[in-house]
Amino acid sequence: MDFGRLPSAVKAKHVHQDRTIKTLLLLCTLVLVLAALHFARAIVAPVALSLFIIAVTWPLHGALARRMPQLLALALTIAAVLIVLATMQYLVIWGFGRLVQWLLANADRLQTLYTQATDWLNVHGISITTLITENYDAGSIIGLAREIGGKGYRLVSFAVIAFTFTVLGLLEVNSVQTRIAHLQDPGIKDSLLFASQQIASKFQKYMIVRSLMSGLTGMVVWSFALIAGLELATAWGVIAFVLNYIPFIGPLVATIFPTLFALVQSGSWELALGVFACLNLIQFLIGSYLEPRIAGAALYMSPFALLFAIFFWSFLWGIAGAFIGVPILIAVITVCEEHEATQWVAILLSGHRDPPTRTARRSTAL
Repeated sequence: MDFGRLPSAVKAKHVHQDRTIKTLLLLCTLVLVLAALHFARAIVAPVALSLFIIAVTWPLHGALARRMPQLLALALTIAAVLIVLATMQYLVIWGFGRLVQWLLANADRLQTLYTQATDWLNVHGISITTLITENYDAGSIIGLAREIGGKGYRLVSFAVIAFTFTVLGLLEVNSVQTRIAHLQDPGIKDSLLFASQQIASKFQKYMIVRSLMSGLTGMVVWSFALIAGLELATAWGVIAFVLNYIPFIGPLVATIFPTLFALVQSGSWELALGVFACLNLIQFLIGSYLEPRIAGAALYMSPFALLFAIFFWSFLWGIAGAFIGVPILIAVITVCEEHEATQWVAILLSGHRDPPTRTARRSTAL
């Protein structure tokens, strides 16, 4: 529309209408994209995780590739990733295995606690037997088994897709860099190369911070378990360390199990509530206060935006979203910083009032 011949009032009205229409179209597009990401999570989520793994492990792969054939370097890099994942899995299995052994050795405590709980509920007019009979039958048990089987199948599919894309992606990193370097537009070329390097560097910093905070959480939980007189203190510390890599969901599990264990061990509701409150305080101080500020200061992220990213991507992709939510936020901020039209988004999500300009960031990186 030609606004040049229109009166100023009419021109301002049309400009306002155009901005409103563009804003509504942008919001509709954003909603559709997010809906597509949710429904395509079976493919998109493992691919996003594989890109994150590639960015984190690329320094190791690059260092190995300079000293040996590429395929051998790839095999060693994948082996290192699998060893780390297997170690984490072993620690979780070891921790919960110790718990199962303790429960089997103290079955009499469980029986006593069950009897006390049943008597208390019966006094208040609640029958556990009736509740189980009314709410659980053969059909519900079969449905539960199918649901568990379906989740197991989706987990295996997720792991296979993520592993496949990780292997292929590590093989193509150099090729992608070469193709970007041959682009005709120097602005697009420089922006893509610098943004990808910055994203990978920030991913590595994020994992360092996450590992440090997970280790701190495990140490504090272990110390608290010793002070509170909880048995299996080492197991609780190890479980808290490993599960802390899954934001919010992992710490929740690492809080509930010691609370129930305290109830079984002591038979005291007061001690169980005290353990629950203290563990939640530990998780809050480290996971919701200390870590967002350290990660935000190191990566130019707002602690509020960081927590929102975890909750939002957990809603879209479940546990995978909880783990990959912060790296996605890091990538969004880094990409937005590279373009003048979207720098306002990076400023809003940044942890600094005056984030460095693109020129300053590139000079610092060099």
